[in-house]
Amino acid sequence: MTTIVIADDHPLIRRGLRDLIAGSTDIGVLASCYDGRDTLDALARHQPDLALLDVAMPDLDGLEVMSRIARNRWPIRVILLSGCIHAEQVVRAIAAGVHGIVLKDSPSADLLSCLARVAKGGRWLPHAIVQPAIRETAEATKVSGGFDMLTARERSVAERVAAGLSNREVADQLGLAQGTVKIHLHSIYAKLQVDNRTALAIAASRRPGVRAQYRD
Repeated sequence: MTTIVIADDHPLIRRGLRDLIAGSTDIGVLASCYDGRDTLDALARHQPDLALLDVAMPDLDGLEVMSRIARNRWPIRVILLSGCIHAEQVVRAIAAGVHGIVLKDSPSADLLSCLARVAKGGRWLPHAIVQPAIRETAEATKVSGGFDMLTARERSVAERVAAGLSNREVADQLGLAQGTVKIHLHSIYAKLQVDNRTALAIAASRRPGVRAQYRD
């Protein structure tokens, strides 16, 4: 059975989330927590598959809890829940490897779909949340960053992936095998210190002349 720990500082929201998950999924709720420190204790104790974290919590916010999960190398897939998430928070979350972002005013069906996808190892990063964050980040700062470390071929691959092309489309455009594109992506991720296409798009958006497009 997939397991989860829930964290939100509002008792009614915690109860609602617990009831929704218990009544609509086969995911087992191991704990529901009020603040970041309580959440870290519960995560260390239970080691769930998933963590559903409110971004704004007392003591430690959801992003800080997430960074400590990564620091401890716990294999916990994180979904962030927020009433209002800012572009900088979206960028930080994606860079840290978040698996899902859900707004609190979303329909319950969206959260359930997110949980189902993330439980299977996928990601739930809605275009309407991620793309504006990429655009705002691009406008705020234009730097070459780690792109200077890429080979010419890697830059060609990275720019096309950041523009929203699939591996097959990149392969067709550059006359490469899809396996070769995957090898280039592995090297690109390592050099740019990212671990997914969305984080690559954000990194690319900071480079002058690159137009990044997130495809969910």
